Amino acid sequence: MTELQSRGLRLQDPGAGAPSRRGGAGPSDHKAVTVDGITLMVPVHTHSAFSSPFIADAPGADGRSVLRRGNIPIASIAFPRQPRFYGLQTEDGIPYSHIATLHGADVLATTVLQTCIRYESRRKACRFCAIGQSLAAGRTIAHKTPTQLAEVARAAVELDGVKHMVMTTGTPPGADRGARVLCDSAAAIRAAVDLPLQAQCEPPDDDAWFRRLKDAGVDTLGMHLEVIGDELRRQILPGKAEVPMARYWDAFAAAVDVFGRGQVSTYLLAGLGDSAELILSTADRLLALGVYPFVVPFVPISGTPLEDHPAPGSEFMRSVLEPLGARTAAAGLKASDIKAGCGKCAACSTLSRYETPALAA
Repeated sequence: MTELQSRGLRLQDPGAGAPSRRGGAGPSDHKAVTVDGITLMVPVHTHSAFSSPFIADAPGADGRSVLRRGNIPIASIAFPRQPRFYGLQTEDGIPYSHIATLHGADVLATTVLQTCIRYESRRKACRFCAIGQSLAAGRTIAHKTPTQLAEVARAAVELDGVKHMVMTTGTPPGADRGARVLCDSAAAIRAAVDLPLQAQCEPPDDDAWFRRLKDAGVDTLGMHLEVIGDELRRQILPGKAEVPMARYWDAFAAAVDVFGRGQVSTYLLAGLGDSAELILSTADRLLALGVYPFVVPFVPISGTPLEDHPAPGSEFMRSVLEPLGARTAAAGLKASDIKAGCGKCAACSTLSRYETPALAA
């Protein structure tokens, strides 16, 4: 599975399963694929995917397909179908799919603010980010209101059985860095439906926002480092790098005090230049604080400055994920124990497979 996620997948039927998309926030240029009962987000629109040795046959009438390496069948796979809530729209005519989308097999996800103070400046934009592409293409709206999010979340639970929800946001002006709009959104959703929630934002200036998020109904929090080395951060995410790493570490500790061990997480993007040793040593520090280090392979997104940057090889990913999986398990911080969010979904990385060695592949 690690190699499949690193190399990507060629599709004999590009329309198989739920629609995939090029560009935008979240796991863009991917498609959800279920292998041995585990759903992964696998690149299908990247340069590496176009030359991948992995090929998926067109699905049969039962929705199942055969995964091949070259001409050799290696697994039976399935593609999660388009959710039923995608067929609905709000009273003012906004498609529900423009407000929130299905990630993996059973996770609802939204970008509350599709604009970002970082993205709007070429000098400050994260070099891998495509948050504005969905908006420019007319596939989403700039600000999802609490009422809209509550309406869609309720429908996604009732019609498609989603199990939890991820709310991320572009960073707005202001010291709360998105925490305020996430609080408002969470309160409305939890008033409408009993759905575990993850919120994701940059560390707010005031730790009091963590308690406000928790009180609003947020179960888990993501604050994403993405890149570790100081010089690399200045090169790849120059705007985010203006928030010192020291603030992230202080915020992690304060957030764990509110949400609990294992319910705070951070994305670490493998393959952008941080060494395996640096990723693992940083993960050790995170684990000691009670933060789940969600290491995912970098996937180049079309239309970004890093669209031609190579994805990490499967050997590099194994050199990180195998020891890290053992360490997260030993620390008692496993993906399966997270209440909601990206780490629990685990579709964008095979890390959770290495937390149970018999499943790793």
